[in-house]
Amino acid sequence: MQKRQLGKSDLFVTTLGLGCMSLGTEAKKAETILRTAFEEGINYFDTADLYDFGENEKIIGTTLKSVRDQVIIATKVGNRWNDVKDGWRWDPSKEYIKEAVKESLTRLNTEYIDLYQLHGGTIEDPIDETIEAFEELKQEGLIRYYGISSIRPNVIREYTAKANISSVMMQYSLLDRRPEEEALSLLHKHQISVVCRGSLAKGLLSDKMLAQASPSVKEHGYLDYSLTELQEVLSLLKEQFDRPFNEIALQYNLAQPSVASVIVGASSARQLQENIRAVTSKELTAAEIDFIRQHTKQNRYAVHR
Repeated sequence: MQKRQLGKSDLFVTTLGLGCMSLGTEAKKAETILRTAFEEGINYFDTADLYDFGENEKIIGTTLKSVRDQVIIATKVGNRWNDVKDGWRWDPSKEYIKEAVKESLTRLNTEYIDLYQLHGGTIEDPIDETIEAFEELKQEGLIRYYGISSIRPNVIREYTAKANISSVMMQYSLLDRRPEEEALSLLHKHQISVVCRGSLAKGLLSDKMLAQASPSVKEHGYLDYSLTELQEVLSLLKEQFDRPFNEIALQYNLAQPSVASVIVGASSARQLQENIRAVTSKELTAAEIDFIRQHTKQNRYAVHR
């Protein structure tokens, strides 16, 4: 599988990363998916301290311990569970980040985290303090590089200007082209990589298309697409491209020069292998990319500023 450099770091991540949030807490099933991913060539595993109260990190740490030097582990920080663990609050403070990283390291059974990401963020955060925390963790050798996970253009601009981030994780798909207007070119200019989530648009960009749609999508549509518009655009794209829909979707993201990897979850080894075939399939041509852009919306950020 192809690897791409993550920003200006010395991390080279596979174009498909495994999003671990959906692994669940059934250890044997999760281990099977993780081991299959590694055996099939994936080296990039993305988790967060929030997932399953840290159990996700524990499973990853146990399963990948024997191949730790061959994998890139990314986790996230900033969402702080309350004492009874029935909700969380946002805490991007230096004190909390430096406390939370030690707990993640213990759960992951590792001495360092390859990519430590701020799990959100607003313009009202103490951004300079947050950056200071990450920089100190780098100096202390507890993390190798850091990034943010955000779709807020104002937050992305602040970190681009002030921090030595390697990556920005953001929702991006051919049905959600919001990053194209305000983020992709800016990040590419500063040699900061984009890591994509939501590339399959909640399953809409799979061969099941609207059969995968949630009740909310059926009632309200998806972003600025009504249900009727979704039916039209998905049918049009399916007719135009003689290949599985997840190939179209993932190759569209990977065609962007700022994108290093697409992070996709998997609930089974079979689903994982389908996505591996998609990222290793033939690239979209310039004409195919133009067709997609002509027949999908150039969405814009209206909120989360």
